[in-house]
Amino acid sequence: MEKVLVTGGGGYIGCVLVPQLLECGYAVRILDRFFFGRDLIANHEHIEIIREDSRRIRADHLAGIDHVIDLVALSNDPSGELFEQSTWEINHGSRVHTANLAKQLGIKRYIFPSSCSIYGFQEAGVVADENSPINPLTTYAKANRKAEEGILPLADSEFCAVAMRQATVYGYSPRMRFDLAVNGMTYGALITGKLPLLRDGTQWRPMVHVQDTARALAFMLSADVERINGEIFNVGSPENSYQLESLAKKVAKTVPRDVEIEWYGDPDHRSYRVAFDKIESLGFKARYVAEDGVREVTRALEEGRTDKTSKTLTLKWYQELVKWHALIQQTAMHGGIVDLP
Repeated sequence: MEKVLVTGGGGYIGCVLVPQLLECGYAVRILDRFFFGRDLIANHEHIEIIREDSRRIRADHLAGIDHVIDLVALSNDPSGELFEQSTWEINHGSRVHTANLAKQLGIKRYIFPSSCSIYGFQEAGVVADENSPINPLTTYAKANRKAEEGILPLADSEFCAVAMRQATVYGYSPRMRFDLAVNGMTYGALITGKLPLLRDGTQWRPMVHVQDTARALAFMLSADVERINGEIFNVGSPENSYQLESLAKKVAKTVPRDVEIEWYGDPDHRSYRVAFDKIESLGFKARYVAEDGVREVTRALEEGRTDKTSKTLTLKWYQELVKWHALIQQTAMHGGIVDLP
């Protein structure tokens, strides 16, 4: 039974990927801080948990591992700007370090989940493929690009390294996020009847369902090494490329109530279309489109399996943890608060 180390396995994608890996017959070791709770990962005889920060990963954490999927990241753009240094340390530094450790220890494959946000802004009519010029605009995107530059040159005949530029993810996960476009639109449309849309709606975004991007990561564990080693793959599908106003209208039409689009913010200058021919040529094809994600998130909300709270808004939750940490440091004494050990 091959064993996969999944860093960030308790996150939005990780909580979907880990069950898929188990179904594929892998044993899984998760290394995670579990900012969003250890309870999101069900106990399983083939799951091993290491609670650790990826910036402190050691060779013994990789002992007995066959493959690494290095999901760990401070996600999203607002978090990257507020926690800029940590974003560079985690999203870039820790992943390059882990990739080097994996190579030194003879691990077979290292899968790096990168981001299509690396493309940043592209001229109208351009559909970017993996060889197109890039234009990372945010700390999050820049850190992903630097990680690609540090990881892919490690690839050789003994060590398979591949980068997966994931489109913007959507859909239900036990570690739910309502700070992602489709999920946030769905919540606003269903709960308030008002769908929030960032101006001016003409910007293009590639999307991918969380189940599909998890499948793509698992797919790379058994793909032909000669076709993937040292390569970059965009992860998504042509059917999931949307202009945001068009996407908003699809969401509004899918939720079971009347919906009004509510514009907000300054125009977003990030706009890019992306080609997915390369990953599809390997035999991988996305199964879902935005409407599937809308229906799935709607069901989860109606059944009470999720809700919009500080814990499902990534930046807000990080800010809450920082605030609580400061309060506890100020009031703790002799190893306790009210009760002392």
